[in-house]
Amino acid sequence: MPPKQLFPAVMAFSGNDPTGGAGIQADIEALASMGCHATPVITSLTIQDTQDIQGYVPIDASLLVQQARAVLEDMPIAAFKIGMLGSVEVIEAVHSILVDYSNIPVVLDPVLVAGGGSEIADEEMIDAIATLLLPQTTILTPNSIEARLLAHEADSLEACAQELLEMGCEFVLVTGTHEATTDVTNTLYGNRRQLESFTWDRLPETYHGSGCTLASAIAGLLAQGMDPLSAVHEAQEYTWESLRAGYRLGMGQHLPNRLFWARDETEEATDDEEDENEEA
Repeated sequence: MPPKQLFPAVMAFSGNDPTGGAGIQADIEALASMGCHATPVITSLTIQDTQDIQGYVPIDASLLVQQARAVLEDMPIAAFKIGMLGSVEVIEAVHSILVDYSNIPVVLDPVLVAGGGSEIADEEMIDAIATLLLPQTTILTPNSIEARLLAHEADSLEACAQELLEMGCEFVLVTGTHEATTDVTNTLYGNRRQLESFTWDRLPETYHGSGCTLASAIAGLLAQGMDPLSAVHEAQEYTWESLRAGYRLGMGQHLPNRLFWARDETEEATDDEEDENEEA
């Protein structure tokens, strides 16, 4: 067994989001927070703001393969994280990488619909993800909308999760932020059954990049050698804290503060005092 890396490298296949809230920047910040080194492989260039996506251009598939293989031949990669892909050709290219490096764990965030509701994966792409990527996936992290799109014949979220497991995923974490519930319930499935359910206080805002944050944090913790169940739990806690500390820069959704942990206690105390003075 090779020696454990001080900063394990995680290869992130993601789109570039010019707002910095989601996509590759979210991956880099979350992975750094997990003590990992991110190796970013761009899958698509997007036009978007904090409200919605207006358009995107997928990267040429051969260029994506060259990006990934140059890094994979140079340094050990401890985990893969996959986000927005952009085309069937890109999906096929990522699949070719995963097949050649099948011993590396894969966390797949199936980005099918933008936060503002715009579709960013057509039926052909969804089929390609299901056929080519799910059998290579260690942990799949769909929200409830994405789970229903991937397992469109299922009649409940639990049935969706079971169908996704049958497609080849080892674990499926269905997140519940899009459900009409008081709290947010995320449910982990594996071994053909529900393994655990996690309940989190629902925060008052909506967030741009929460799914990227969660999936990247899980990938980072797997890269650090953590078992999947522990990684899923700790990554959720980190993501919830990132959202709770989030901020609004644009006219749309809030942005997660993935570096909330970097603020020292003095700064936090000063902020609390300022808040108290404003209330007074």
